[in-house]
Amino acid sequence: MGVVGAILAIASDRTDARSAAGQDWPPFVLVSGLLLVGLVADEGGLFEAAGHGLARVSARGTVLFAGTVVLVASVTSILNLDTSVAFLTPVLVYAARSRGEGEAPLLYGCLLLSNAASLLLPGSNLTNLIVLGHLHLSGGRFLVEVAPAWLVSVLVTAAVVAYAERATLRRSATAGPAPVSGSGRDRVALAVAVAAVAAVTVVVLVLRAPAIPVAGVGVAAVGARAAFGRASSARVLDILGLPVLVGLFGVAVALGTLGRSWSAPSTALSHLDAWGTAAVAAVVSVVSNNLPAASLLAARVPHRPFALLVGLDIGPNLFVTGSLAWILWLRAARNAGAHPSIVKATRLGLVAAPLAMAGALGVLALAGTR
Repeated sequence: MGVVGAILAIASDRTDARSAAGQDWPPFVLVSGLLLVGLVADEGGLFEAAGHGLARVSARGTVLFAGTVVLVASVTSILNLDTSVAFLTPVLVYAARSRGEGEAPLLYGCLLLSNAASLLLPGSNLTNLIVLGHLHLSGGRFLVEVAPAWLVSVLVTAAVVAYAERATLRRSATAGPAPVSGSGRDRVALAVAVAAVAAVTVVVLVLRAPAIPVAGVGVAAVGARAAFGRASSARVLDILGLPVLVGLFGVAVALGTLGRSWSAPSTALSHLDAWGTAAVAAVVSVVSNNLPAASLLAARVPHRPFALLVGLDIGPNLFVTGSLAWILWLRAARNAGAHPSIVKATRLGLVAAPLAMAGALGVLALAGTR
C-alpha cells in the first residue's frame, strides 16, 4: 500500500513528491541506524544488565517501577521509542517475573512511557525529525526547548500507570532476582555496545542532520559484531522490519505530497491554538499512524511546531493505530510469553495521553514556546 501511494504521488506531482521524500527519508534512515545500535546493545547485554540490576536493587515494586521509568525514558530519548519497546519489553517482563511480581506495571508502562518520552531529542521519534525539517535546530537546542514539557509528559504518564496498577506495585517480592541468562557476555561485545550508544548520543545532540552519521554508527557496530562471528543477518533484517518501514515511508511520501498540493491541512492548523493543534495531531495520528500524519501536517511550515509534536508524539498512546511502537511492543511482549491486552493499554492511554498532553502544553505555554 505504501509503495502504491508513493507511485501515485510521483505520478500526480513529481516536484512535490520529491520534496516530500526529501523531508521524510532522513528520519527513516536515522531510525534504521538506531535500531541497529539497539540490536548491538541488546546482544552485548546492555539492556539485560540494566533490567537485572533493577530487579536486584529494587526491594519494592514501587522502586522497581521508578527505575523502569528512568530506564525507558533514557533508552527512548537516546535510541528511539521503537528501540525501547522492541528490546526493553522482554527485559522488563523477565525482571518482574524474576521477583515474583506482576508484570503489568512494567509491561504497559514500557509502551506508554516510550511514546510519552519520545519528545526529548530529534531522534527519539521519527515525527520529530519530519517536523524539525522546517526549523533547522540542533539536537541540543531542541532539547533545551522541550525538556520541561518532556519531563511533565513522562511524570504524568508514569503517575497514571502507577495509580492504575497500585495494588500490584504494593506487593512485596516473593522471590529474589533469578540469574540472567547470558550474563557472562564478553567484554568486547559490551564495549562495542557502550561505544555505539555513546557515539549516537553525541551525534544526535551536536549535528543538525544526524541521519547518515547515525546509520553509519549502526552499520559499523553491526560490522564489529560480525567480525567476531556474532551477528545474525536474519536478526538484523527482522529488527529493521524493512517491509513495514518501506510501507510507512511510501504512505508518508504520499501524504506529504498531498499536503504540499492541498493547502487545507496547513490552513486549518494556522487557525488553531496550541491545544487545538495538538488535538488534531493526536486524532490524525490515530487515524493514519503518526509518521504519515507528521508528513501531512508538516508538509508546509507548521504554525505551532512544538504543539504539533506534543500531539504526534504523545497522542499515539490513545490507540494501537497511533504508532509503530504499539506493533513492536505487542510482538516483543508475546515473544516473551506475556499476554498484552490492547483494550487495557487503550484504557490506560485514554487517561494518560490527554493528561500528559495537557501538562506538556501548559509547560510550553509558560515558557512561551509554540
